[in-house]
Amino acid sequence: MNIAHKIYLGWQDLMNNKSDPRTTNWFLMSSPLPTIMICLSYVYIVKVAGPKFMENRKPFKLRKFIIIYNFLQVLFSAYLFYEVAFSGWFSHYNWRCQPVDRSLSESAIRMIYVSWWYYFSKFTEFFDTFFFVLRKRYDQVSTLHVIHHGIMPFSVWWGVKFMPGGHSTFFGFLNTFVHIVMYTYYMLAAIGPQMQKYLWWKKYLTLLQMAQFVGIMVHAFQLFFSNPCNYPMSFAYWIGGHGVLFFFLFKNFYKQAYTVKNKRKADEDINANSMSNEKTESCDSKQMSKFDLNGNHAFDANHMSNGDALRNRITT
Repeated sequence: MNIAHKIYLGWQDLMNNKSDPRTTNWFLMSSPLPTIMICLSYVYIVKVAGPKFMENRKPFKLRKFIIIYNFLQVLFSAYLFYEVAFSGWFSHYNWRCQPVDRSLSESAIRMIYVSWWYYFSKFTEFFDTFFFVLRKRYDQVSTLHVIHHGIMPFSVWWGVKFMPGGHSTFFGFLNTFVHIVMYTYYMLAAIGPQMQKYLWWKKYLTLLQMAQFVGIMVHAFQLFFSNPCNYPMSFAYWIGGHGVLFFFLFKNFYKQAYTVKNKRKADEDINANSMSNEKTESCDSKQMSKFDLNGNHAFDANHMSNGDALRNRITT
């Protein structure tokens, strides 16, 4: 009981005394439990309940809804990027080490608000997966996809609760920019096949996402070598660890989607060419069998009249 009581008291102290008081009473900020429950519900819906619901139903046609949804996500991401950039990173933030401004200044409050809205945006991204399930595109509901969407709200919650601003917002700064590009691609792809010729840069989108996580890792882990602003190292581990995790998940996806796929396609092309050459050689041999060594038509008694055969014997 003493151990359990100490854990309880420690938890209460963490939530009430160590967190940022400016966000304590904000929606979903009092405890991580609601966020955890929403994330677990998301996983259950997209992996169990959703496929079960669609089992005997035809895929929904949602093209117009998806176009509108992606367009709104582009606007939302652009707003978030603008706010986090001009309330900090494009104005007065230090790129090497930036402490959290705990004051009630305009720029500090502005950064807190955009941090919460960035957290909220992670829930809106659940609709990416919901649309896949309703369209029975289960191949798109990959482990990478579910892990990425499923843990992001929980991960960002801790930042808004304890460090709504400063060094850790660099994650959102890069991520919102990437999402502008990403949802623009999704919107164009949803318009129809006529847009495919303009979407040659699909694989570079994955490379951009990987570059994003490299930037996040470097920016977080630099504090291990120099931390002049005394930023909490626990958050450097937390954010840098997410960068490492997602980098390798996306790297594996890129390898499977492009490197392995291209190799398989090349092998198929080689096999197809080999079969074509064998057919060509077979046809050539059949044609050559019709000629003798001197280039004259070969004799076939089965296709000659008796007179022709007799004449052939005489001339031979």
